[in-house]
Amino acid sequence: MLVHRISRASLVTAPLTAAVLVLTGCDSGADAAPGGGSPKSSGPAVIAPGKPGEAARTLSPEEAEKQRAEDDSPNSADFDYARMMIEHHAQALELTELAAERAESTGVKRIAERISAAQQPEIEAMEGWLKVNGREKRDTSHDHATMPGMATEEQLKELGTLGGEQFDQLFLKLMITHHEGAITMATDVKAQGNNILVEEMADDVIAQQTTEINRMRDMTT
Repeated sequence: MLVHRISRASLVTAPLTAAVLVLTGCDSGADAAPGGGSPKSSGPAVIAPGKPGEAARTLSPEEAEKQRAEDDSPNSADFDYARMMIEHHAQALELTELAAERAESTGVKRIAERISAAQQPEIEAMEGWLKVNGREKRDTSHDHATMPGMATEEQLKELGTLGGEQFDQLFLKLMITHHEGAITMATDVKAQGNNILVEEMADDVIAQQTTEINRMRDMTT
């Protein structure tokens, strides 16, 4: 019998204090339907330890997923992600504002407009999420300059002095790096966070910014 530990993302339930084990392949006929038919469940059974003094329970994959959905209390990774991504997006808006004034390429102007139109509502959504969860105050404990993909003050100043094609190329370079950093942050919170809404917001960041990176790379010379 093979016993594997599964991650928090596979089963999260507040009352559980012990490790969760997934049983795979314990018995060739354990999951078979009567009469040799197909198994009723598409995945392995999940053993969920009970509360102190209570016996463990066997959950189907569907029941395990339901329990996860019932307890998606935000953890520190969720709060850190929302706070830092607000700052990250805010810098992206600084970059796109410069593009509206200084970009030469129509394509660069359009991608900047698209980024601005997407990230402002995302900032508002994350601010709303923090407020609902009682953490609306800004967190100043993080060094935002060290977040993945953030442009330095020197790079921002340089970009502000350029125009035309020179601006376009530096803007694309900085924004591609900025998007890559956002994807790194979103990937990290998917692995470390617990809140379903934050996970969905991170999925949106990954999907949208991956598409935008590909478009911007096509514009670089």
